[in-house]
Amino acid sequence: MSASLVSTTPGSNQKLYGYIAILLSILVLFTPVFHDLFVTVWNTDTQSHGPIVLGIGIWFFYFKTKQILEKPQTFKPLPAVGWPLIIFGACLYLVGYSQSVYIISILSLVFILCGLICIIFGAKIALKYWFALFFFIFLIPWPTSVIDTLTQPMKIAVSFAADHLLYALDYPIARSGVILQIGQYKLLVADACAGLNSLFTLEAIGLLYINVINHQAFWRNVLLAVLIVPVSFISNVLRVCTLALITYHMGDEAGQGFLHNFSGMVLFLTALILIIVIDSLIQKIAEKFNIKSLLSQE
Repeated sequence: MSASLVSTTPGSNQKLYGYIAILLSILVLFTPVFHDLFVTVWNTDTQSHGPIVLGIGIWFFYFKTKQILEKPQTFKPLPAVGWPLIIFGACLYLVGYSQSVYIISILSLVFILCGLICIIFGAKIALKYWFALFFFIFLIPWPTSVIDTLTQPMKIAVSFAADHLLYALDYPIARSGVILQIGQYKLLVADACAGLNSLFTLEAIGLLYINVINHQAFWRNVLLAVLIVPVSFISNVLRVCTLALITYHMGDEAGQGFLHNFSGMVLFLTALILIIVIDSLIQKIAEKFNIKSLLSQE
């Protein structure tokens, strides 16, 4: 199989547009799946992170493809690996969509994309797409039983932290399990405020930040990935406190209306800012103490 050398010439841009067209064609194939997810699973509070992750995933796939094509390199197409992956992914798609098993449907997208990359670029380049493909795993809608099991400890922890923080600020607040009573209002800390949807989205955003910034220091990336979890927790606590204060000062209708949804966007913005601030602090500390394993070598 002959290899082709790709350079940063106008022709490479044409190839980029061709690859984007193929990617969009695959997304059209998966339109029925995404439509069903939009009107069912993603329309619920517990899985509402899906559209956000989908949009970010499409952008990152484009970003990674453009990044690869900007560097001159040899592509060695490997259809012997690519086509079996596509056929296997197509079989998963048929089973998943016909039976409405969305976990299988999303996995089929990963296999089809991986097969397409092997056919066009080869296995070596496919390895460079590993995070772009892994990112689509965040689209998987988890069963309710799994969500309930995993979110209960988090909801209790967020409720506990929010209760103590507002009490320290001298607000009339009490807690019973995951129910907060502030003044005359009772608030249930639901999955949407402290569940897997926010944790998955924040984890996805954090990992995306790490891959886009692409620090050469391995342990710095590991440290940032680990710190995403407490950042997610802190962001959730701040969101619950914000909603409690909105309800206390402006009434129940304000707390459950537009401001409730707007606080969700503030949550993600706060988490992203915290990640950037932490990354900057790590850089300054590493420079001050000359910790080479954490220094960025850009």
